[in-house]
Amino acid sequence: MNLAFKFSGFSFGIFLAACLFTFLIILYSFKFMEGKKDLWKYYAYILITLGATAGAVFAADYITFLMFWGILALTLYLLVGSGGAKAGAAAKKSFVIVGGSDALMIFGIGLIWAMTGSVIIGSVKIPLNSMFPIIAFLSLTAGAFAKAGAMPFHTWIPDSAEVAPTTVMAYLPAALDKLLGIYFLSRICLDIFALTPNSPMSVFLMIMGSITIMIAVMSALVQHDLKKLLSFHAVSQVGYMILGIGTGIPVAVAGGIFHMFNNAIYKSLLFLSAGSVEKQAGTTDLGKLGGLAKAMPITFACALVGALSISGVPPLNGFMSKWMIYQGIIELSGSSPYWIIWLLAAMFGSALTLASFVKIIHATFLGQSYDPSLKVKESSWVMWLPMAVLASLCVIFGIFAYSIPLPYLVAPAVYGIQYSGAWNPALATVLTLVSLLIGAVIYYALGKAKTMSSKPVYIGGELLDVKEVRVSGINFYNTIVEAGPLPAIYKMAEKKIFDIYEIGKKAFIWASTLLSALHDGALGTYVSWLLFGAAVLFIMLVR
Repeated sequence: MNLAFKFSGFSFGIFLAACLFTFLIILYSFKFMEGKKDLWKYYAYILITLGATAGAVFAADYITFLMFWGILALTLYLLVGSGGAKAGAAAKKSFVIVGGSDALMIFGIGLIWAMTGSVIIGSVKIPLNSMFPIIAFLSLTAGAFAKAGAMPFHTWIPDSAEVAPTTVMAYLPAALDKLLGIYFLSRICLDIFALTPNSPMSVFLMIMGSITIMIAVMSALVQHDLKKLLSFHAVSQVGYMILGIGTGIPVAVAGGIFHMFNNAIYKSLLFLSAGSVEKQAGTTDLGKLGGLAKAMPITFACALVGALSISGVPPLNGFMSKWMIYQGIIELSGSSPYWIIWLLAAMFGSALTLASFVKIIHATFLGQSYDPSLKVKESSWVMWLPMAVLASLCVIFGIFAYSIPLPYLVAPAVYGIQYSGAWNPALATVLTLVSLLIGAVIYYALGKAKTMSSKPVYIGGELLDVKEVRVSGINFYNTIVEAGPLPAIYKMAEKKIFDIYEIGKKAFIWASTLLSALHDGALGTYVSWLLFGAAVLFIMLVR
């Protein structure tokens, strides 16, 4: 077998981002993973992941691509499993879902080879106008969806968040898997197949993107664990990327790819912030956190930047990429009656994202402390430095979007981008700074707020414990669970009714039970099956 590689500006940008995240995660892990057993394996898995990432993004043919893509599935399994004995089930689930989607990819690549006679990626741009190209497109898309964590292949991410090391969540589902999954999806839509706006496959991608945004962000709102809440947002954000690429409009496709880079930055930042809190406070349960802003000011500042960025607040990078996606969707208004649905899903999802991060910031950093006697201090510089770097990139990629990321990281992948009517980051930055300055002047002119004082609370003459009367913020949106048909849906989700892994497992057990019943040990039964199989083969050969 000859390994074939091809260099492009787009693939180099992905690899450069992968190198940056690998360096930051390894630096962060020196302190976060301190004292863990077999750390050499952990670092080896990370470096193997980086090498396989390079092989996948620079691969020129499908065979080379599949080899490195398969290695990435294995390192995902090993890194999730590094969380200990409790992580075994989640690691297996991630391997089955990603591996199963890889099998579909191999089938789709086989169809492409049968149709084109070539294994070179993008050698022929296949029109999506008949059954076999559409089947191949869907098969390859399944692989990209599973790697990126889009619905319905997303369930391995929340399960992994509960047991895997926080550094693994910051490195894979938050960063590299998003980069790789959306990189491959963009290659599918831009190089391998001819995806046109408002075509059936374009509408399919926009539907899946909108569903991923809404369902995942609704699930995030009611979570009480910081890492699991962030994991659902890792799923939700990939919906914007799929929606943007699915439009087929250059500015929205560019926005989707730009959002891929932005999401990797701020989502990794948010997971690292959660890891810093976990390291110092000993928990990620939002109900047992609170008041950490004063003790951990750098972590708080970095987490706040990440929260504002993922929520699409200007002038940060998350707003810029979302704005481009909005602009592309609006351009569909002249040719599609459904454009308003995609736009509302994207904007409403962004509003709910902001709502859930209000909950996170309040419950973790600004609310009352769960245990005032707990002595918490800022993390080591080895941990906060990677967070500060990522927070700085959130600002730089927002303010200087037209100067740095778009021309060098996004433009090589998308041709014909028109920025007419796009957001002006320089003006927005100036207005934001002016408003902050005015707010500071008013604050100091009117006098600082008085220091808070706490008083004992009595009910019926009984002195209540501080933990009983504190407002943690974790129940901000519990009423959502009780609205309309949502209670039944949330209950079914808790029972994993919609989990593709659980559905597949039950189907496999049912089929195994049926086949086991046919193996009764009687020679006559086996002879009958042999004769039946021979008859089927004979009929197929004769026809």
